[in-house]
Amino acid sequence: MRKKVFVRLGSRIVAALILICATASAAERPNIVFIMADDLGWGDLGSYGATHFKTPACDSLAQEGMRFTDAHSPSAVCTPTRYSVLTGRYAWRGWLKNWVLMENHPLLIEKGRLTMGNLFQQSEYTTGCIGKWHLGWGEELNTDFSGEVKPGPLEVGFDHFFGVPYSHNSSERMQVFMRDRRIVGLKPGLDFKSKEAMKDTIRKLEDTAIDLSNEAVAFVDKHKDEPFFLFYPTTNIHFPLTPNSRFKDSTKAGIYGEFVVEFDWAVGELLVALERNGLTENTIVVLTSDNGARPHESLNGHACNGPWRGTKRQIYEGGHRVPLIVRWPAKIEKGAISDETVCLTDFFATFAKILGQEIPENAGEDSFDLTPILLGQAHLKPLRESTIHHSVSGQFAIRKGDWKLIEGSSHGDYPKTAEGKMDVKTYRPEKNQETGEWARLDYFQLKPDGKFQLFNLKTDPEEKDDVADRNPNKVNELRKQLDEIRSKGSSAF
Repeated sequence: MRKKVFVRLGSRIVAALILICATASAAERPNIVFIMADDLGWGDLGSYGATHFKTPACDSLAQEGMRFTDAHSPSAVCTPTRYSVLTGRYAWRGWLKNWVLMENHPLLIEKGRLTMGNLFQQSEYTTGCIGKWHLGWGEELNTDFSGEVKPGPLEVGFDHFFGVPYSHNSSERMQVFMRDRRIVGLKPGLDFKSKEAMKDTIRKLEDTAIDLSNEAVAFVDKHKDEPFFLFYPTTNIHFPLTPNSRFKDSTKAGIYGEFVVEFDWAVGELLVALERNGLTENTIVVLTSDNGARPHESLNGHACNGPWRGTKRQIYEGGHRVPLIVRWPAKIEKGAISDETVCLTDFFATFAKILGQEIPENAGEDSFDLTPILLGQAHLKPLRESTIHHSVSGQFAIRKGDWKLIEGSSHGDYPKTAEGKMDVKTYRPEKNQETGEWARLDYFQLKPDGKFQLFNLKTDPEEKDDVADRNPNKVNELRKQLDEIRSKGSSAF
């Protein structure tokens, strides 16, 4: 691993990590199931305080594993978080500077970049991605999906892919399922955009969660006798809210609650499959969300983002503080709760440690090993010196201990024109003409206004009292550290 991790954690932890590495070479290597909901808020599970509906499957994971109270997605929107989870690197270091990819954009993960899937493949795991991709396809703009499409998931670490190529709210022509590199049901010779093709390819939105669940369960059943890594990014609970009719009137939070309950059902189906195949004890199940929730008119008082200020897209806590539960019965204490500040980028280094894989200097730049926390071992706290937050518009914030500094005076949501419309400067990424590689996509071209917001989350968790004017030294300290992390190219080494 990285040398500095061993120096920082000390001899007691080295011994524990040696034990973990031994696990990687043993016959019973742990399976990994990484479930990432889409737009599930911090307050959307019973274990995080939800009362308008029940989430028994997700809550059972919390009862049997570790629940984090201070976990964060690296972005307040989906594409950059997905990139960061799979690479251990903040997405804004690459060519996507804000917002998410459009349907005509190429693969975001750079050619040759080590991914989480690659780590497992190198350890002879079978790897599968089932669910929402939304990380781009092909090498150029306007990829033709009428035949085989690559590069995509299979080129960045996955042996199998089944799912939605972009998002649940895609244009009709892309409301399809893909298996590996092809649209499911597309007849040879047809243009994928044609009405004739779409008669056979358009998926039923209200059946999507069930179809994905069936695939995830089938993956576990098929690979039960070999170590596997399943990345399961669901379409729930991203708009449009389309729960299956079997969940109708099951909550006090209307259709929003029904979509969450459907997600919990899907989690339950997967847990049953693990149990049925005798895999529960030595399977690591991670459950989280790609960003905060987007409130809906049907909430009826349900606090989808818990007590936190803000929503999906924004720089405040509600935009990026997410539920995170990790169950590993063979290793993690039941009912454990951690208040450690962690980021979803950290699972790259965590899984590398469990697998006994070395991380090269050009990979996992913003990923910190969580195994000391998960195993209840003594460690230098905080494990992360700081964490960078990022909003849909590209606004930055830095968290260090109880302090959070926001660069700029806004909430970080979409900038708007004088007419109240989204102020998009361009939808086209720039290309490096010398190398041919994509260089930059900056939809909003946001420029800091020179102001800062400072909050102490211990005394003011709802971010109501901006104390920047009263703490100029703290502002300068955090401002310098933010600049240093952005310019250095890494935060983990």
